[in-house]
Formats: sequence, structure tokens, C-alpha cells
Amino acid sequence: MNTRPKTNMKYWFRLLVICSLSIVTLPCLEAQAQDVAPAVGFRSQVAPILVEKCVACHSAKKAEGGYRLDTYQELLKPGDSGENPIASKDSANSLLLHRVKDDNAETRMPPEQPPLSEGDIKTLATWIDAGAAFDGEDPKQLLLLQTPALTYAAPSATYPAIPLYATALTKDGNFLLTGGYHEILVWNLQQKTLDSRISNIGQRVFAIAINDQGDKVAVACGEPGRIGEVRIVDLATKQVSAIVTRSIDVALDVAFRPGTNELAVGFADNSIRIVNIDTNAITKTYTSHADWVTVIAFSPDGKRLASGSRDKSVKVLDLESGEMILNYSGHSAPVRGVVFSADGSQVFSVADDKRLHRWNVADGGRAADVPLSGHGARIVRHGGHLYIPTSARQIHKLDVSNNQIVSTFSGHKDWVHATVVTSADVVVSVSHDAEIKIWGQDGSVQASWMGVPQ
Repeated sequence: MNTRPKTNMKYWFRLLVICSLSIVTLPCLEAQAQDVAPAVGFRSQVAPILVEKCVACHSAKKAEGGYRLDTYQELLKPGDSGENPIASKDSANSLLLHRVKDDNAETRMPPEQPPLSEGDIKTLATWIDAGAAFDGEDPKQLLLLQTPALTYAAPSATYPAIPLYATALTKDGNFLLTGGYHEILVWNLQQKTLDSRISNIGQRVFAIAINDQGDKVAVACGEPGRIGEVRIVDLATKQVSAIVTRSIDVALDVAFRPGTNELAVGFADNSIRIVNIDTNAITKTYTSHADWVTVIAFSPDGKRLASGSRDKSVKVLDLESGEMILNYSGHSAPVRGVVFSADGSQVFSVADDKRLHRWNVADGGRAADVPLSGHGARIVRHGGHLYIPTSARQIHKLDVSNNQIVSTFSGHKDWVHATVVTSADVVVSVSHDAEIKIWGQDGSVQASWMGVPQ
């Protein structure tokens, strides 16, 4: 007798069909999976390409061909040609792709620059063909602010001399900070030697400020026409601890607001920003200047801010009300230096017109007009004197009690950009040819060296 269970023919037929389908469909699915390109993120992959290669010529400040792409919203709008820069799911008919792939160097974008890499072009095309989706929070926000902050490679062990635009003293007066190429250089003033190097800084350093506590350094830096930012350095660790604000052009000056956790930044995008360094939040933005904001200074009580600009004006802001209380237009050239008087009632300003003006905050009335030997730069007020570096390779020392230049320090071979004065009344200056000089109050040179790693 046969004891085996009866075979269900329907079961075997279904199993045979399933196996047959598996054999046919699995290779197809594998092939399809290989053909599908990985998703491309706008913020992480597309925006960095546009910021690095395109924004310099296509922003609110400069829109070649009437086209902007400094925000996602503007990126989608046609320029003067009327053609769609981004065609929906169609990179082949997107003007942006046509321009970056153009074989003609005369018309290819970006102009006078190496063409985009094949990888960058593929990234843009894949993103467009997938629908050009936006994965940020605000399509109106600048692309620069949506991209990850850059981490800069360590600078070379040595490099040629570069202009020194900025300097600052540590609170104990023992160390001098100057700008380097993608770094801050820390000099031992007693030994006149390079003590240490702080890396991960923007390409060029335009201003350095140290807070009241002496433990944090704010560095205004960037690459002209491409990026500007302020990086905060912890002096104890000599590491960048935060990047508090960024822009599409360089940060030209920075200053800590006395008695607060705020700082002010002047940018070449014509704006001034007030930043809370505890939260890294921008608490206020001022856009009243018509050109670069070249220099800023707080009043001693921190209630007012003076800003000089390439538009030849100095503006005074009341920070408690947020209102501009005075627009001083007495200079005939770009303003390069401003500082308040000790009581905050007056402002001293210098410009490329080779004049120092002293004027009243209350009404803008001029109290003094002093000729200088060259274009003035950042003013330092120390005790009852002003120290004014100039393009004539000199530093003027002015007595504020009578508005008279009482001495002139001569000996630099190039423009002097900045000075500091120690508690012992020793003057330190830096110049365009990267020279650092230490002076006595009698104008004698006590030491001199090149401010670059050697």
C-alpha cells in the first residue's frame, strides 16, 4: 500500500511559476538598481559648487547677464536671456548646464577660470534631472549660509611675504597677533620670535580683536569676492571654536562691544552685523552704507557704533534704539579709520583724502581738520594720544588736547596698515610688505623683523 501523501499539482505549478519569475525579474531589478544614480543633496553637494564657482558674478551685488544664483529662489529665475536656467527634470535644456559645459572658452562659465570638473557637472545634471529639489529651510537664504563651513588645510611651513592688515596684543602684552595666509601668527614680543601658529583661518586676515576677558580672539577674514567670515579662536587651546557669521565678500573689520557678549562686523557686502557670540545668532543687521564697510568702532560705553565706508561717510548708530543718529560726510575719499574720544562725545576719522577730522556726535560739527602725510588707516587711541598709520610709510602721534601732531615715526618701507601700543607705551606696527617694527616713544626703532614663517 502506498503511504506517501498525495501531491498537490496546483502547489507545484505555483512554485514553478514563482521560481521562473524570480529568475527573470531579479537580474532586471539588479540592473535597474545599478542605473539609478544616488540622490544629490542641494545643500551638501550643489550649493557648494555654486558658491565656489558662480556666486561671485551672480549675486545681488553683481548680477552678470541679469542673473542671480545666490539663493535657491533666484537660481530658478531667468536672467536677461529669458531662458530657463533650470528646466524641470531636464538638464539637457537647462541654460545653466549649457553655460558650464560650453566648449568655447569665451562664453563658458565661469569666465577666465578653469571649467567645472566632470564630477561637478554630473552632480548638477543629476540634481536637475531628479527635479532640482530644495532641502534647506528657507529658499530665500543665501546659499553661502546653507553650505557647510569650510575647514581649511594647514598652511605651508613657509611662504612669501603677504600684506599685514591687522594686529592685536594679548591682554598681558607679551604676545602680538598678526595675520598670515590661512592662519594667525603669534609672536613673542620679548624674544621677537614666532611662538605659535593658529590655523583654519580664512585666506586673508583683515582685522583681529580680543575680548575684554582676553580669552577669545575674533578674526575678520575671507577671500575677496567669494567669502567673508568671522572665526572665533580660543586662546587657551589656539583652536577655532566657532564661525559666527559669513557673507559673500570679505569681513573687513571686527570689534567686541564693551561689557557685553556681542561683537560687530563690517563686511565688503556693505553690511554691519551685530552677533551674539554665545549663541552665534545675528541680532541686528544694518545696511545703510552704499559701499564697503571698512572700519568700525564702539564708543567706550558700548552704546554707540561708528562705521566708516568706501562710500566716504561715517555713520553713528545708537545700539539701544537701533537707529542711525548721524551721517558724517565731511571726507572726500574712502574712510579707513574711526575712533571715539574718551568721553564718547566726538569721533576722529581718517580717509584717503589724507586728512584727520575731529567732529561732534551731537551735530556732526567739525572741531578739527589735520593734514596727514598720506592716506590714514586704523586709528589707535592710547591715553591722550592718537596713533595714525599712513600710506606714507609713517605713523603720526597726535595730541588730542590740541590736535597737534607731536611726533612722526618713520622707517617703514611700505604702507603702514595697523598699530598697537603696549601698557609700557611701546608702539608696534605692521606694514604692507609684512614688516613688523617695535618703536620707542622717541621714534627710535627698537626691533624689526618680517612677519611671515621662515
